[in-house]
This record gives sequence, structure tokens and C-alpha cells, in this order.
Amino acid sequence: MLLAAAGLLLGSCTADSLEPTLSQNKSVEGSVTKVENLYSILKGAHNTLTGSGYYGRDMIATNEVRSDNCFSNGNSGRFTTQGEYEYNANTGFVWDNAYYVIANANIIINTDVTTLEGDIAYGEHLQGAAMILRALAHFDLLRVYGQQHAGGNLGVPIVTEFKGEDLFPPRSTVDEVKAAIYNDLETAFGMMDSSFDTSKTIVSKYMAKALESRVAVYFGDWGRAVSASEAVINSGLYSIIGADSYVSSWAGDGGSNVLFELAFSGADNQGPNALSYIYRFPADEPGGYGDLQVVSTVIDLFEDGDVRADILGYQDGGTRLRNMGKYPDTATGADNIPLFRYEEVILNYAEALLETGGDALTQINLIRANRGVFIYASVTKEDILNERRKELMFEGFRYDDLVRTGQSIPYWGSTENSLGTIGYPNNLFAYPIPISEINANSNMVQNDGY
Repeated sequence: MLLAAAGLLLGSCTADSLEPTLSQNKSVEGSVTKVENLYSILKGAHNTLTGSGYYGRDMIATNEVRSDNCFSNGNSGRFTTQGEYEYNANTGFVWDNAYYVIANANIIINTDVTTLEGDIAYGEHLQGAAMILRALAHFDLLRVYGQQHAGGNLGVPIVTEFKGEDLFPPRSTVDEVKAAIYNDLETAFGMMDSSFDTSKTIVSKYMAKALESRVAVYFGDWGRAVSASEAVINSGLYSIIGADSYVSSWAGDGGSNVLFELAFSGADNQGPNALSYIYRFPADEPGGYGDLQVVSTVIDLFEDGDVRADILGYQDGGTRLRNMGKYPDTATGADNIPLFRYEEVILNYAEALLETGGDALTQINLIRANRGVFIYASVTKEDILNERRKELMFEGFRYDDLVRTGQSIPYWGSTENSLGTIGYPNNLFAYPIPISEINANSNMVQNDGY
């Protein structure tokens, strides 16, 4: 009942109704009486993450097709607009879904757990988990819509109440949003008890530090990235997947390298909405969408013996390079989607150490030693970015790595024909605020160029 109510409470806005997405002005008083209710609402927020309009497909696919890893071949017409940087304010993206997650999180965070029936300590742990999700959603909104790579300083509205008085919030600055994200993550880590973490498909305590290291690397806050990464590493809870298990690990759930993953099963039957369905044709037949094709030269990035190359393969008679190994269940999309892997934390740590004069070499070689390739004798920034590209390929990191390091981005048409290069900075690196939100919120400022 709570999940159904949340769906009704958080309905998206339309241009006709002119009810702002961020209004969240319905009553929830009296609905939450038990700690179990908080868990139900938290699960609802997790469910939003799994949708095809968020991390279930679009968040990952859009960041890959806007990078030098992939292009859209237009097989079903999907992701050509994103891949060719032709989007406009009517295109739509993650705005509504991210604010749905924030709204659910705010219900949990602002509940007085001392008034609830059940384990109060567990209730506080759930509130910490909600803070992590709120931070994640604000970070996703910021890196999509923020102007940090478009020559401006506007971020997104920071929303911390489900039923607030300000129904038309303006955009906060990039620095203000970043500060709010860090504050949520620090608070969450301090109030969570890892003894309550029993599933990798529910946000856990150390995800707070993994996300903090991700945000810190994105913004070049290197000292913070070092300390956040060390918190995860020193927990002793996670390990790098070995070379012999790298490819097969993508067909399993809850590996030793996974901090948090989205839960999917055959019963969900994602079908055409699955992330896997957009990467390849099932059984080498044109039954899937397969719009996200790998740029043909990507195969040349990998050295002989690098097991990460084994996730690649060819389809359509050997003519199309594809992601074949990550999210391998094309038929039903039943594979869990890891959003936080230990390998990313190690890569974050290595880059932060390089920037602060620490021992980056040892850390980057931990990855190399487990991928079937020789270890480095010395390491550069370019080496670390290349390792990130190979390790995290098809997981939605490459676009952000390019823009945060101030690089221009090549892009292609549907036949892998070069369409040029997007120079840095560029207004196209800040996605347009949806037109429905612009129409509904008189305080909302559109990004330049739309």
C-alpha cells in the first residue's frame, strides 16, 4: 500500500497540468507508523533506480553513447539523438526519476524514528541509506544538468523535504549542490551500522564512502577522494575479481567486488527495456535493438592477454563490435547491474594518490595484476584514465571521465561516420532542463543553448 501511495504521490508533471515535478505537496502524515514502513519506502526508491529511464538502461547507455566507446547505429532509432548531441528540452532524461528517488528518501529522512514501532537503531540505519540515495540522485542530476562543464555555475535544486513550503525552488550553484551531497554522505556514514547490511541489492554503509570517492574524483577534491577510498579499502569487506573470474562474474550476482547492485530476475522480464537489449542482438539475430555499437577501434585498446577484451565480440557476421560480456542475459535482462564495484574505488584511489604525491603505482597494479597483463614500472595520469576506460567500459563512466578532465569528445553517425568533435567546455555538456519543468517552475533557469 505504501509503494502504491508513493507512486500516486510522486506522479510526474505535464505541461498541461503545470504542476511542478518538485512540488511534493501531498500529505503523508499518519502513513508511516513502523520501521518496516521506512524499509518499504526505501525499496520503492531502489525500484525507481532499476527503471529503464534511470540506471536500468538510460543513465548508463546515454553516458556510453556520448563517449568515445560507443555510437548509435539507429537500428531502432534509440540513442541517436543522444549520441549525435542533438537533444533539446523536449528530449527528456533522468530529471523526474531522480527527483522521485529524492522524494522517497526525504520521507524516510524526515520521519521521527523514535515515534515508530520497531528497532529504532535499524530505523536510523535506513535513514542513513536514504541519505545515500538522496546524495546519489542529487549527484546524478548535477552531472547531467549542472553547468560545471558548460562554462556556468548553476547546478540543480536541492530538495530536502517531501512536503516543503517552497514549491518552486531555484537552481542552487554547483558548489552548493556538491556541499549538500558531501554532507549527506558524511552524515549517513556516521549513523549507519554495517551489521544491518545483509544484501548487496540494498544501499549499505560503505557505499557512502564509495560514492564520496566518486564525487571527489569527479570534482578533483583529491584529499577527500584519498580518505574516502581508504575507508572502503580498510573495511576489508571487498576484493578485486581475479582474471579467471572477470568475464563470468558478470553473469553472477553479489560478487566479492560488488558494493551495490540493482536487483533483476527472470521474473522481471525486462525484455526490450533491458540494458543488455540495447547493446546487442540476442543469439546473433536481429531480434534485439542493438543500437549501442562499439566503436571499431576500441578493440585496439587492449593488450594481448587482457581478460577485459573478452567482454567484446562481433555480431552480424563479424561486422559489428559489441559488448557481449557485461549484462549478458539479453533475453530477459535478468542480470543484476552493479553500480558500485571495488575496482572503481581502487581506480579512484590510484588517481587521487597520483594527484597528491602518493603511491599510485601500487594501486593501479592491483588492477593490472588481476587482468592478465604486465604491471607498470611507472604510472601517469593517462595510464590511469586508460585503465579506467578498459575496466569500467559500458558501465557509464567514460563520458564523465572525459568531461571532468577537460577533453574534447569525438562523435559518430549511425554508420560510424565521423560527425566531428565536441570541444571543451561546451553548452552541450549540460543537458537541457525538461520543458515541462521550465513551464511549471517560474524560478527555473534553462541551460544555455536550448
